[in-house]
Amino acid sequence: MSWLSKKFAKISAKRPRPDGKPALSVRERVSALKNLPEFLRLIWETSPSLALANIGLRLLRAALPVAMLYVARLILDTVIGLARTPGASFTPIIGLVGLEFGLAIFSDVLGRGVALLDSLLGDLFANRSSVRLMEHAGQLDLDQFEDSVFYDKLERARRQTLSRTVLMSQVLSQAQDIITMLFLAVGLAAFNPWLLLLLLVAVVPAFLGESHFNERSYSLVHSWTPERRELDYLRQTGASDETAKEVKIFGLSGFLIERFKMLSDEFYQKNKALVVRRAGWGALFAAIGAGGYYAAYLYIIAQAIRGHISIGQLTFLSGSFARMRTLLEGILSRFSSVAEGALYLQDFFDFFHLQPRIVRTDDRPVRPFPRPIQQGFVFENVGFQYRGSSKWAVRNLSFTLRAGEKLALVGENGAGKTTLVKLLSRLYDPSEGRILLDGHDLRDYDPAELRQEIGVIFQDFVRFQLSAGQNLAVGRIEEKENTDRIQSAAAQSLADTVIRKLPGGYEQMIGRRFAGGVDLSGGEWQKIALGRAYMREAQLLILDEPTAALDARAEHEVFQRFADLTQGKTAVLISHRFSTVRMADRILVIENGQFVEIGSHEELLARNGRYSELFALQAAGYR
Repeated sequence: MSWLSKKFAKISAKRPRPDGKPALSVRERVSALKNLPEFLRLIWETSPSLALANIGLRLLRAALPVAMLYVARLILDTVIGLARTPGASFTPIIGLVGLEFGLAIFSDVLGRGVALLDSLLGDLFANRSSVRLMEHAGQLDLDQFEDSVFYDKLERARRQTLSRTVLMSQVLSQAQDIITMLFLAVGLAAFNPWLLLLLLVAVVPAFLGESHFNERSYSLVHSWTPERRELDYLRQTGASDETAKEVKIFGLSGFLIERFKMLSDEFYQKNKALVVRRAGWGALFAAIGAGGYYAAYLYIIAQAIRGHISIGQLTFLSGSFARMRTLLEGILSRFSSVAEGALYLQDFFDFFHLQPRIVRTDDRPVRPFPRPIQQGFVFENVGFQYRGSSKWAVRNLSFTLRAGEKLALVGENGAGKTTLVKLLSRLYDPSEGRILLDGHDLRDYDPAELRQEIGVIFQDFVRFQLSAGQNLAVGRIEEKENTDRIQSAAAQSLADTVIRKLPGGYEQMIGRRFAGGVDLSGGEWQKIALGRAYMREAQLLILDEPTAALDARAEHEVFQRFADLTQGKTAVLISHRFSTVRMADRILVIENGQFVEIGSHEELLARNGRYSELFALQAAGYR
C-alpha cells in the first residue's frame, strides 16, 4: 500500500495548511466588498430583463410593510372611534380591512414573483459561470493543472459557481430591506429620533459578534481547502467503479475509511469549537437586543398612557420599531454574510486572473504553420523542469526529427519520453534551449494552430463516458457529425471490430457511469483511442505507449497498420516492445532525461551500446 500512502502524503504536502491563520480584519472584510460591483455586472449581463423585473418587484415589496402598518393603525383608531360612537357605520372598517387584505395578497404575490425570478436568474448565472470556468480552464497551461495551489483555486472557484447564486439573492434582499427600513425610520424619527439610537445600541453588538465568527469560519474553510480535496478524493476512491477492483483485491476499504475518518473528525472538532462559541455569544447578544426593544416598547406604551399618542399610533410605532429591529438585525447579519460571500467571491475572481503562458503573443511575429512540413523538428540543447521541482525531467537534448520520418523513443520508465512528447506538441515550453520547426522557433507559431496539426494518443488516454462515435470524434471534435470520417478512423485503428459488437453501434454509450452504458476491455478502449489519432488527420502523429493493454501480436498489427497509414507523414512512437520499435526509421535512446544515442535498429545494435543492451535483455526474456 506504499503507493497509496505516498499519494495521500503528496496531496497533503502540496500546500501546507495555515493552522494559525488569524481572523480576517474588518478592513479586509470591507475591502472584499469591492468584488460586488463586478459580481452585479455579471448578474445583469446574464439576463438584463430578469434582473430589471427582479429589481422592480423588490422596490414595490419594500414599501408594503410600511403601508400595512399604517393601514393597521387606521383600523385600530377607527375601531376605537366607532366604539365611542353608538350607531356609527361599519363600512369604513370593511374598506380598511379589505385594503389590508389586498395588500397582504399583493405582498404574497410579489414574494413569489421575487422567489421565481431569483431562481431563474440564479440558475442562468450558475450555468453561465460554469461555462465561463470551463472556457478559462481550457485556456490554461498543462503545468498549471499539475500544480496543487492551482487546484486549490480551481476547487474554490468551482464551488462558487453554484453557491454564489445565494449571494445574489442576499445582495438584492439587502437593498430591499434597506429601503423598507428607511420608510419605517421616517415614522420613528418623527415621533422620537432617540429611538433610532436605542435601536442601533441594541443590534450592533450582535452584528459585531456575527462578523467575528463569520471571519473565523471563512478562515477555517479556506485553510482546509487541500484537506477537503483529499476528503473528496477518498470518498470517490472508496466508492467508485474505477477503483473497486483494486480496493477489494488489496483490502483497502479499511485504510481509506480510517484516513477519511481521521481528516473529517479533525475538521469536525475544529468546526465544533467554533460553532459552540458562536452559539454562546449569539445568545448573549440576542438578549441585549431584546432588552433594547422592550425598553423602547415601554417608552411608547408610556406615551400612549399619558395620551400623547393614540392606540393606533402605539400599534404603528411599536410595530415599526419591532420591524425595524428585525430588519436592522437582518441587514447587519446579512451584511456579514455578504461580506463573507464577497471573500469567497474573491476566490472565484482569483481563478480568472490566472493566465496561460503558452499563448500567441504580440511581441513575436506569428508564422503560418507549414503545410506540408518541409524540414522537420530540431531540438537544440533542450531542458525542462517541472514547476516546483529541482530535478531536470529532460536536459541537453539535441536531435532532429525529419519531415516524413518515423522516430521511436526508447528508455526506461521515467526516462523523460512523455515529457519530450509534450514539449514537441508545445504542452510545455522548454526551460532552456529551443525547439525549431522548419528552422523557426516553435514559439513563433500559434499554439492552437500547431496542435491542430499534431495527433497525440498518450498512454493514460481518457476514457470518455460518451457514445462510441463521439469517443472517436474527440480527435477532431468539429467533425463530430462527419459519419464517413468517423467510420474511416475506426477502420484504420481497428476500432470498427469493437464497435460492430456493440448493441447500439456508433451510438452506443460506452463506460458504466451512465444508464445503458457498455464497458470495454483495456485493449478495446485503446483501439477507440487510436481512432482519435487517425480522426485527427494531422501532419505529426504521436503514439505514447497507447497499446500497452494489447498483446504482442495485436500491438504488432496496430503498429504495422500505423506504419502503412502514416506513409509520408512524420510520426513518433513510444513502445517498450523492441519488435515494434524496430519498425521506425530511427530510434532515439534517452536515459534519465538525457540523450544517449540515435540511429536505426541495425546501426544501434552494431554500436553495442545502451540500445543493444536493452534489446538483449528483452530478447532473453523470450528464450
